[in-house]
Amino acid sequence: MDKRLIKQLIQQNISEDGIVETGIKGVKLFRVTEPIRCAPAVYEPSIVAIVSGAKEAILDGKQHVYDSSQYMCCAISMPVEAGSPAASLDNPLLGVYIALDTRVMTELVIEIESSGLDIRKPKGGRIPQGVTLADWDDPFNEALLRLIQISNSPAEAALLGDGRLRELYYTVLKGAAGESVSRAFGVGNEIARSIAYLSSRLDQKVSIEEVASQVGMSRAVFHRKFKQATTMSPVQFVKCMRLNSAAIKIAAGMTVNQAAMEVGYVSSTQFSREFRRLYGLPPKQWGRFEQSGTGLM
Repeated sequence: MDKRLIKQLIQQNISEDGIVETGIKGVKLFRVTEPIRCAPAVYEPSIVAIVSGAKEAILDGKQHVYDSSQYMCCAISMPVEAGSPAASLDNPLLGVYIALDTRVMTELVIEIESSGLDIRKPKGGRIPQGVTLADWDDPFNEALLRLIQISNSPAEAALLGDGRLRELYYTVLKGAAGESVSRAFGVGNEIARSIAYLSSRLDQKVSIEEVASQVGMSRAVFHRKFKQATTMSPVQFVKCMRLNSAAIKIAAGMTVNQAAMEVGYVSSTQFSREFRRLYGLPPKQWGRFEQSGTGLM
């Protein structure tokens, strides 16, 4: 089935730069026609499918660029730098953002595993990366088209939206991102649960031993598996999450001191020093520079 149909539907629904709701919970369309340099962001569990242009995400210093040949699947919350530096009027960025519903995903993974259907699973105990670029195959293309087709009708979106969304989730589980998603939402999702625990306590002091104990692992095993899943150590991950979250708040207009306190920093001096080391600018100067951004995911 032709991707051009999906692109046409998106173009019909969004004519200006920004993000629009579709009427289906967690599904949004977006359009960008001006270059946006990579800036701090926090990817929540989601799928991003591009039909025109390309997006860029930098995770722990590694650049990931994806376009209409691959969709991005983020199975766990991750601190990244994201942007669309190549977007232009001649080559706009057009795509779909789909949040992964934790309850629905967990139910679906368990049901599929119980039924004996084949899902790509980790081999040899290896934990897949939290951010996966998966080939845009025919089942995904068909499921995405069926989902977008009902977005123009509030009645159809209300009646059919949950089922079409579940169908799309299923194609992701059966595709190249399947092992990453099944590990995050199914049995053995200790790292995903630990990230949810840490992410909800960014303003608190949490020890690695405490988090490891929460998921029934020794500190050494937890550290190893956490780094396999995120490419970062738990301490590095928490620091990046705190600084990225603070950067987003500052770009939205919050004062530097308030943003620092809301993500757990007691010392504004330490916060400014670590912020500058990561982003190359002091937080006040960075905030003035970034406040002209669009706020797109």
